[in-house]
Amino acid sequence: MAHPLWQIRPDTTYLNHGSFGPPSRPVVEACRHWQDELAQQPMDVFVRRQESALVAARERLARWLGTAAENLALIDNATWAMNVVAESVVLEPGDNVVLSDHEYGAVERIWERACRRASAQLKTAVLPAHFQDPDEVVDALMSACNERTRLIVVSHITSPTAITLPVAQICERARQQGIAVCVDGPHALAQIPLDLDQLDCDFYTASCHKWLSAFFGSGFLYVHPRQQPSIRPLLLSWGKLPPDEPSKWYDEFFWLGTRDVSALLTIPVALDVLEEIGWEHFRQHGHQLARFARHQLVERLGTSCLVDDDPCWYSNMAHVELPVQDGSQLQQALWDQHRIEVPVVHWQDRWFIRVSCYLYNEQAEVDQLVEALAGLLEI
Repeated sequence: MAHPLWQIRPDTTYLNHGSFGPPSRPVVEACRHWQDELAQQPMDVFVRRQESALVAARERLARWLGTAAENLALIDNATWAMNVVAESVVLEPGDNVVLSDHEYGAVERIWERACRRASAQLKTAVLPAHFQDPDEVVDALMSACNERTRLIVVSHITSPTAITLPVAQICERARQQGIAVCVDGPHALAQIPLDLDQLDCDFYTASCHKWLSAFFGSGFLYVHPRQQPSIRPLLLSWGKLPPDEPSKWYDEFFWLGTRDVSALLTIPVALDVLEEIGWEHFRQHGHQLARFARHQLVERLGTSCLVDDDPCWYSNMAHVELPVQDGSQLQQALWDQHRIEVPVVHWQDRWFIRVSCYLYNEQAEVDQLVEALAGLLEI
C-alpha cells in the first residue's frame, strides 16, 4: 500500500522519484503555510522574518550534512549552484576541466560554456564499461587530468546511469595533485549518508527536492573555506537588506530580489519527516526494491546492468539496459498505455530504463512495470 505521507495521483504508478520527487504531506503543508504568510503580509515576511528563517533552515541542513552552516548557501537547485561554481572558478587559456562520460547533460553544457569563454578545454574521461573495482574508476578519471587541470566535476550518483561513484577516493587523489573537485550530488542527498567535512571536496551542489523530498525549488551549494573567497553570485542584489551589508560569501544569497523562498524553508520539515521514518528503513526499503526491480528486469528482458549487484554501486535506483535499437517512444508508451511514469534513458547509443524506488513504492508496481515492458517489447 502507498505510504500515507505521500499523495501520488491514483491513476499513476510513479517510479520516477529521481527526476522529480513528490513532496510529503507535511512538506506541502509547510510550503503552503509560508506562501499564505507571504500573501497576507509580505513586508513582515520579506523584511523581518525571511533571513532568520533561511539561517535556521541552513543550520539544520548543515548539521545533517556534517559541516558548518558557514559553508552552505541555500539555492533553488543544483543547476543554479553549478552555474555559481562555473562563474567562480578562474580558468585561463590552455587550462582544462575534466568531466566523466556519465555526467548530466546540463552540467556538460554549463562547463562547455565556461571553458569556451575562457579559451580553456573541456575534457571527458571515459569510465570502465563495467564497474567492479573503484580504483579502476578513479584511475580512469585521473588519467584524463594533467598539469593544466583546474577542476574535476563528478557526480556522486550519476543521472543517466544511476551509478554511485567513489567520490571520496577521487577527492583524495585530486588533493594529492592539487586539483579542485566539484561534486554534483542531487541524487546522493538522502540516498546515501553524507559527511561533507570528511569528504573534503571543494564544492558540492545538490537539489533537496529530489530524494530528500523537500518542495520543488530547494537546493544548496557547499563551498570549502579554501574556495569561499572566490565565490561570485550569478545575481547581484542587496545580499542582506539595508542597513546591513554582506560581509560573508553566503550573505549574497539571502536577498536575490523579490522571490518566493517557501520551498527552501521546507528543508527542515523534509529532514524531520525522513528522520522520523528512519534513515536505515528509508534506505533499506529503497535499495531492496531497486534490487528486486533490477533482478526482475534483467531476467525478463535478457539484458544486463553496468554495475555488479553491490550496494556500493547503486542505492535506490535500478538501471537496466533495454533490448532495443530505438527506445525513443517507449517512455511515452508506458505512460499512455499503462500510466507508468519511469524514465527511458538514451546513453552512448544504448537505451536503459531507470527505476526509482521510494517509500510509497511496492513490489506490485515493479511487477506491473515488468509486464508492461514485456508487452510493449513483445518479449
